[in-house]
Amino acid sequence: MEFDPLLLSRIQFAFVVSFHAIFPVFTIGLATYIALLEGIAYRTKDPEWARLSQFWIKIFAVVFGMGVVSGLVMAFQFGTNWSEFSYRSANFLGPVLAYEVVTAFFLEAAFLGVLLFGRNKVPPGVHLFAAIMVAVGTFISSFWILSANSWMQTPAGFELRDGMVHVTSWLEAIFNPSFPYRFTHMAVASLLTGGFVVAGISAWYLLRGHAVTASRRALKMTVIMLAVAAPAQMIIGDFHGLNTLEHQPAKVAAMEGAWETQKGLPLLLFAIPDQANETNHFEIGIPKLASLILTHEWDGEVQGLKEWPAEERPPVGIVFWSFRVMVAIGMLMIGVALWGAWLLYRRRLMDHPVFLRVLTLMIPLPFVAVLAGWFVTEVGRQPYVLYGVITVQEGLTPSLTGGMALFTLIGYIVVYALVFTAGLYYLTRIVRKGMPEELEEQQDPQGRPKRPLSAADTPLDEPSA
Repeated sequence: MEFDPLLLSRIQFAFVVSFHAIFPVFTIGLATYIALLEGIAYRTKDPEWARLSQFWIKIFAVVFGMGVVSGLVMAFQFGTNWSEFSYRSANFLGPVLAYEVVTAFFLEAAFLGVLLFGRNKVPPGVHLFAAIMVAVGTFISSFWILSANSWMQTPAGFELRDGMVHVTSWLEAIFNPSFPYRFTHMAVASLLTGGFVVAGISAWYLLRGHAVTASRRALKMTVIMLAVAAPAQMIIGDFHGLNTLEHQPAKVAAMEGAWETQKGLPLLLFAIPDQANETNHFEIGIPKLASLILTHEWDGEVQGLKEWPAEERPPVGIVFWSFRVMVAIGMLMIGVALWGAWLLYRRRLMDHPVFLRVLTLMIPLPFVAVLAGWFVTEVGRQPYVLYGVITVQEGLTPSLTGGMALFTLIGYIVVYALVFTAGLYYLTRIVRKGMPEELEEQQDPQGRPKRPLSAADTPLDEPSA
């Protein structure tokens, strides 16, 4: 039996990227939250804020480690499975990925040690500075990674010489047409992901009467942030969609399930795309709404997939449904965030068990939305690895066989399953243990004696007296 090395390599890269993406999107938002907690603790000298920060630093450390491991493998397979693309695009991607290591990874690695082990060992101001630097490092890292990925979506500032990419303008290449929208979109997605995880775990603690003071503070902070960030993400997504329509219209056509070019395109709520027959089955839609969203005109014209040859169209079903999953979860997040803001305004946020249970159920949904968004982005640019320039077939390693690709794919699945299982086990232990009863020493970061413990501080696995 022969195996297709291209198909297996695409499955492998999709698996590795999907596994990796859920970690940075969480750590970016969580690092920002930790820096904010450290800043409040430094200013107020209230040990409860430092206690809250220490708990989330433990979560951050585990997730950060899992992200580093998966990220290294993702870069490694560029050479093993996509060496032709790596070689032809090295003049841009090589320096950009190196900048990410030099400016972001080293910064995070240096100050993460201070953040993890420096409490009460360095001055409080230094510990706060370390938290800020870790947060800044996560955003710098995402800047370079999204610049590289956006360049693959909307390449600019280069020319081809003998099939090789040569940069003609670093400014145009780094700040390519889709980069500002995609970076902003991902930054807000990170805040939403971190915010819903913090809110969900805080709600879970409140339902069980654990660390009530700290959990109430955390929940109030995150609900306010989510009520601002969730609606803002919808606006950012609209600008991102308009940019995609300009530079990658075939992707938008696949997102909308549009086969024919038409004015007044309906927004399909449900359909089963049939790529072989170039049609949809069981369509349920709202007339003209897609044209209004995409062109801001009721009768705006939107190109259909038939404008492109069949071999240049992305897989429609995956893009179509991934987009709807992402949007549906986004609308749900907006609804829950505004509900929380209303309860906070009515002073019922902390004693509304239904809302608290909903928040705990929301914890995995931002990760699903992020993955769905990445499926839209990456599958939607097929059949190109560098949009409009290099196809995935041209970027594949020439000597790669189907057997080799299958072997490495199975290996990655096994190793990643072990890494994910171990990471999830330790995260679960941290959450079930609850927030620390005491900080590492007998004083808070400002040198004040710690307050006496209350019954609410009892770990979740020990009954209170």
